Amino acid sequence: MENHPLILTLRLDPESQQFFDQMRTEHFPPERNFLRAHLTLFHHLKNEPQTTRVLQAIDQQAFSIKITGMKFLGAGVAYAIESLELQEIRNHLARAFKETLIPQDLQGYRPHITVQNKVTPAQAKSLLQSLSENFEPFSATAIGLDLWHYLGGPWEHHSSYTFGS
Repeated sequence: MENHPLILTLRLDPESQQFFDQMRTEHFPPERNFLRAHLTLFHHLKNEPQTTRVLQAIDQQAFSIKITGMKFLGAGVAYAIESLELQEIRNHLARAFKETLIPQDLQGYRPHITVQNKVTPAQAKSLLQSLSENFEPFSATAIGLDLWHYLGGPWEHHSSYTFGS
């Protein structure tokens, strides 16, 4: 697994994770849905000891994130996320990993949780309209970080980093 890149995601409280997983199960094409719902911080980190050392050094308390609305992805739909703490953690890590980040991870960070992807724009617009009609902002709790091996599609869990309470 040493040569597989790593993906870093935010870990949510179990109730929120269950909600987003259920939404993904309902709306993601089943033949393409082999991941749990997730909020990605970085799509490609080097699989080296320095990566885990940086993550182990994070001193962060659990914090609230706001789910503020629905987001059209062109071929899918996601929940838009806002959180100053999340932005601060991401900025800190971007500085720590700056020498090795890929272009995708150097772009502006717009956190979201995808619940539909790889569908036609018409299907995505239909779901966006349906979910937006009764949407009310809500919160979830960020409880840690998860690091994953990227295996060309599926992911395999590498390690977890739990925030203090």
